[in-house]
Amino acid sequence: MKEIEVVIDTEEIAEFFYNELVRRGFVPTECEIEEIADIMFDYLIEKCIIDEEMVDE
Repeated sequence: MKEIEVVIDTEEIAEFFYNELVRRGFVPTECEIEEIADIMFDYLIEKCIIDEEMVDE
């Protein structure tokens, strides 16, 4: 299996969830969206879909 590099940005996750929730009739707060993004990131790590690695920008 080939390994590829994927960059996961919690701000991008937060924006995605915000847009999807609004589209479905929910109005989450910024704090709620940030928590959801963090939970999703932790889930991806726990399932070994991603490895947490700090990237210098």
